[in-house]
Amino acid sequence: MGDRSQPVRPENLGPPLLGRLPSEVRKPAYDRAALKPGIAHIGVGAFHRCHQAEYTDDLLAKDFDRWGLVGINIRPPLLGRSLGRQDGLYTRLIRQNDEVEARIIGSIVRVVDSQESAAPALDVLASPEIEMVTMTVTEKGYCHVPSSGALDLDHPDIVHDLANPETPRSVPGILARALELRMAPHGRPVTLLSCDNIPANGLILGNVVKTFAERRGAALADWIEANVAFPSAMVDRIAPATTEADIDTIAKRFGYHDSAVVVGERFRQWVIENRFAGRVPRWDLVGASFVDDVTPFEHLKMRVLNGAQTTLSYLGVLGGFEHTFETIADPLLAGFVRRMLTEETLPTLHAVPGIAPAAYVEQSLSRLTNTAIRHCNHQIATDGSQKIVQRLLNPIRDRLAKGAGIRLLSVPVAGWMAYLIKASVRFGRAWQVSDPFAGRIAEIADRIGQDSKALVDAILAIDAIFDPSLAANATFRTHVVAGLDGLLSSDPIGFVGQVCAEPTDVRLKQPARSA
Repeated sequence: MGDRSQPVRPENLGPPLLGRLPSEVRKPAYDRAALKPGIAHIGVGAFHRCHQAEYTDDLLAKDFDRWGLVGINIRPPLLGRSLGRQDGLYTRLIRQNDEVEARIIGSIVRVVDSQESAAPALDVLASPEIEMVTMTVTEKGYCHVPSSGALDLDHPDIVHDLANPETPRSVPGILARALELRMAPHGRPVTLLSCDNIPANGLILGNVVKTFAERRGAALADWIEANVAFPSAMVDRIAPATTEADIDTIAKRFGYHDSAVVVGERFRQWVIENRFAGRVPRWDLVGASFVDDVTPFEHLKMRVLNGAQTTLSYLGVLGGFEHTFETIADPLLAGFVRRMLTEETLPTLHAVPGIAPAAYVEQSLSRLTNTAIRHCNHQIATDGSQKIVQRLLNPIRDRLAKGAGIRLLSVPVAGWMAYLIKASVRFGRAWQVSDPFAGRIAEIADRIGQDSKALVDAILAIDAIFDPSLAANATFRTHVVAGLDGLLSSDPIGFVGQVCAEPTDVRLKQPARSA
């Protein structure tokens, strides 16, 4: 018999391997053994590892201090199975078309799985050594009403946490309990910094935590007011979900196994409101910006880059494309998005120091053409009900207030509707979707069927997404009905082509016939 031994699996990434990695793999430029924790981060997904943890790694190399990260997950996946086994080490791959650049990030000193109970998370968050709490928990993690930013007191987890404050499940409940546990023994001030892609994220975070705390009593609410800061921040780097192909790339190119690898583009940006409690990591020394007002930066990124991503995701799925880079390679869809951003989105923006809006549009669209960033349209489309307010509906409201056209911006709003409608039983379950309002919209679609006007009427009545004054606007309703008509037709991309071929105010003069 011949030798049938299995190929040897590459060695796992971990501290013993650091000194034997290939020279082209960049390693942490500081003594990890001397690193002490000072930051707790909730939600250690691909974006955090590709963004904030990298900035922190840069800072530790430049100005070493007690700013090690303790990573906490209160939702799946479990961290112990990946990052935990690697002592917090992982590879950050930069991919630009055919280029690959590998770097080991060492800023995460410990990981904590707190999915079964909040207790492990609370132990970390209440510790006096933690001076900064950051988070990437996605839009729905804040348990807020998207249209207003208020705490959703009817959310099942909030109802539970108010009744059982010592065993919380929600992010607001966990943070309020952690602050209560800090208040009594040591009372050290702390900054809670949202790194989620939500405009005014600091305001929303502060609002949900303070509202929850007020229900717990005046003492906690007063202490939070005096000792806790909630700065807003704008974060930017495209970091799609890791695939098996990414893990294989590490093994084949660099000779080791890394189950926690993350992939991102070269571009990164982090703008943080200069409003802190206690000590703060000097991320501004390594490329982040501390500013007095984040809002202009938020609006630019949210409405241009993210507006383009959301638009391309829904039109891409409807047009049969799997990834963003494939969608934007279609000349018709690329032309539509460029025209939408230039004609309708840009006029809603405030001036941003040092940034030319038209150049930012071109830079954003160029980033989306990167063939190595395999960002799935369905992934970007996830939780769209939590995203379209800031990316599409707010600029539409701004345009309507000035009597300006909204025909182009209305198309992706109809695209979001069509995407969820086509996931319903009556429309053939074209694909699976993940959105907090997916069930409600499927019920609407199953009940109403092909009548576009009736579908729009029912969906616009969801006031958690659509502000009633916007939902009642006849111009907006007309455009969305026309858009849904076209996108539910047998040729949705042909409809987009028709929109591009006509003057954008044509629907205002000739309201569309509803189906």
